[in-house]
Amino acid sequence: MVARPIKQEALMEIRKILAPTDLSKLSLAGVRYALELARDSGAEVIVYHVVSYDEITRTQRGSDEETTDFASRSPQQLLERHHQALKSFLEESCSDLLPLIAAREKVELGKPDKNIIEEAAKEAADLIVISTHGRTGLSHMLLGSVTEKVVREAICPVLSIRPELFKEKKVPTAS
Repeated sequence: MVARPIKQEALMEIRKILAPTDLSKLSLAGVRYALELARDSGAEVIVYHVVSYDEITRTQRGSDEETTDFASRSPQQLLERHHQALKSFLEESCSDLLPLIAAREKVELGKPDKNIIEEAAKEAADLIVISTHGRTGLSHMLLGSVTEKVVREAICPVLSIRPELFKEKKVPTAS
């Protein structure tokens, strides 16, 4: 087997990484991987959370108490609540990495796959790092896969992380 060295100029320079999260434990693997990659490459990370219209609809159809709670909140209050949840998510799970990199959080209301694709373009992201939730069968057919849609439609490379395989290993980098 003959291996040719990779020319440095052929490698993509990663300056900005978009790390979408739904604030679940499964999405943490993608966020941590993005932060570790940024630590090793000097890239900026945008940790991005989309408050889904579906989530709002489920809340509206919930109990009377939930409906009243939802009705009393403005969209801005809802976004602020989710922004605080994102900050807590990062502080609890990534406090070891955050001081070492340039990272910022962003929360928006919308459709997760569409918003992620648009945000990557708007921010001129060089890479999207996103966890896959591993849905299969009927659940996957009914709900679809945000990750799958992002992989198909994003204008930049997408790195899909399977949470069950991520064990906080050293992120591979080209040298």
